[in-house]
Formats: sequence, C-alpha cells, structure tokens
Amino acid sequence: MTAFLFSSDGRIGRGKFWSAILYYIGASIIVGLLLFVLWQIIPGEVSAEGSYNVTGAKSVPYLILVFGYIIFCIWSGICVGVKRYHDRNKSGWWLLIQFVPLIGAAWYFIEAGCLRGTAGANRFGPDPLGTPAIAA
Repeated sequence: MTAFLFSSDGRIGRGKFWSAILYYIGASIIVGLLLFVLWQIIPGEVSAEGSYNVTGAKSVPYLILVFGYIIFCIWSGICVGVKRYHDRNKSGWWLLIQFVPLIGAAWYFIEAGCLRGTAGANRFGPDPLGTPAIAA
C-alpha cells in the first residue's frame, strides 16, 4: 500500500496524495509517542533550570529515531509531490515552487491537493483514475 511513497515514477491522484498526508500525521504521532517512551526509559539529568537533558551515548536512540523519521519524510514527501505534479502533466521540478516566499506553499497546496490531474494518459503514465483521454 505504501510503495507509492518511495518512488517518483508515475502518477498519483489527489486521494493518494491526501492519504500520504494522513500517513505522515499518523507516523508523527507514533514517533512522538516513541520519543515520550524513550524519555521515560532512558535516564537523564535535570539541570538547575529544570530542563531535562540526555547526553552522550544515551542520546543515540533519540537521534536514530528523529533523523530516520526526518529522512523518511523528506524522501517520501518529494516522491509524492513529484507524482502529483506528474499527474498534472508538469515536471517534478515544480516542487521548488514551495521555496517562493508568500505564495509558494499556497500554490503547491492548490496544485497538488485541490486540482484534478490530466484526464487520460500523459507523458508520465496512465491516468491513476483510469479515465480515458478526452478527444478534442
């Protein structure tokens, strides 16, 4: 089911895009709970200001979990975004629109999350919804 998260080939529809967003939200909750459990299990020191610190080798499980999750989110987020732009018959390089101040994130949200993809096959593959091309 989640194989579409790790490849930038082909196209996905809005439904799979939004299911990926829900998948990221669920994974974030799970990672947060795992970090909380690690915080309860791994002993640390409380500083004079009252902050909790885990240092040295005891911090390795935290680092593995956090950096692994960050790498997963970045890679799969790029793949899902590229596939959505492929469905709109645009290059995956359009993902870089997100770096444009003020309008980039809104543009990506509208383009990837709200607008329908190209009807029928395009240069990136068949229609994920299975609808035939509209004759002009």
